[in-house]
Amino acid sequence: MTGDTDLSPARLRRARYAIAAVFCAHGAVTGSFATRIPWIQEHAQLSAGTLGLALAFPAVGAALAMPLAGRINHRFGARAALRGLLVLWTLSLILPSLAPNLLVLCLVLLVYGATAGMSDVAMNALGVETENRLGRSIMSSLHGMWSVGALLGSAAGTVAAHAGTDARLHHLVAALVLTACGLVAVQGVLDLRSDREGQAPPHFALPPRSALLIGAIGFCAVFAEGASLDWSAVYLRDVLHTDAGLAAASTTAFALTMAVARLVGDRVVDRFGPVRTVRAGGVVATAGGLLVVGVQHPAGALAGFALIGLGIAVVVPLAFAAAGRSGPAPAQAIAGVATITYTSGLIAPSAIGAVADATSLVVSFGLVTVLAFALVVGASVLRQKAPVGQSGGGFTGKAERDERDERDEPADIRP
Repeated sequence: MTGDTDLSPARLRRARYAIAAVFCAHGAVTGSFATRIPWIQEHAQLSAGTLGLALAFPAVGAALAMPLAGRINHRFGARAALRGLLVLWTLSLILPSLAPNLLVLCLVLLVYGATAGMSDVAMNALGVETENRLGRSIMSSLHGMWSVGALLGSAAGTVAAHAGTDARLHHLVAALVLTACGLVAVQGVLDLRSDREGQAPPHFALPPRSALLIGAIGFCAVFAEGASLDWSAVYLRDVLHTDAGLAAASTTAFALTMAVARLVGDRVVDRFGPVRTVRAGGVVATAGGLLVVGVQHPAGALAGFALIGLGIAVVVPLAFAAAGRSGPAPAQAIAGVATITYTSGLIAPSAIGAVADATSLVVSFGLVTVLAFALVVGASVLRQKAPVGQSGGGFTGKAERDERDERDEPADIRP
């Protein structure tokens, strides 16, 4: 990578804040969309099953488009690529609420998913590069800023839904505001460029065996995240028969606890280690899922979605960190895990809808609860040791030594 020659501490701090703002803007689009899904469903006259079918199309769009992000970065440089892809993503928010029927909604969600996937890859790649140059972990807090954005977007959506605002007007205003904010933020990120004469990235990075189990843990967490973001409001409205404002508040409760947990996640992991953190988070998320499906009252569901957000919050940043230490090709492992985890989040809404159409939404969130418990069982796959002196992983230190001592393992003394 070439590009920015000013890598002073002050410049790197500015770059960190800038990429954090990008994550925030990206999350705000998702939060804005999620809270108005009930409006979109009613406007297009969709059942739970057909809504689930439509919500599968972002996954298709992302799967088709995500591999292009690496080549766009290679061709235009990280800053220019991120600028263009982020604008496409923020403006795509306008499209879903305009759809009058299932066919049009599926087509616009295909575009929505494609822009989501490409911009997500671009900002995470630049986040990792910024982390490497800082020499300390920032990915958990960056994902925390994404959750802050989702919280802000969902909070605005809650207000708009409670006021009965037409989602077409709401999403138009939100898209324009977020596009302006994103363009300002991108100006401060690192301007990194690949060697033009070097080989372009491959279209698809198959994860090595060492990363498959790590990807499976990320899959469980992101499935619960996608299901909760897109279906929590529908759950309160259709199962518990609440009004639109209270239904939208469930998405806000989920986003709030996830944002707080991610923002403090690095400190928690440094204290307790990745395995203990994810195992405890799995217990919390499982308890939240049991509240959602077992307590047929709005207060119980709101508390349940909040606990799910708290429990799964740091799993994805830890999965990326573990993948980077899982073998001799960290970039390939991270790309593979990212494909597994983000695809999970994109297919979760459609899977929830399909199960709900065949049974009920209560059964759908029973599945989410089972996947949350899988975090408790499988957390040990995140126990990966980095070579001594490696920086940027963010999860080594006292907690890792404590876990190693519990297993009576020798210190890693590889050069």
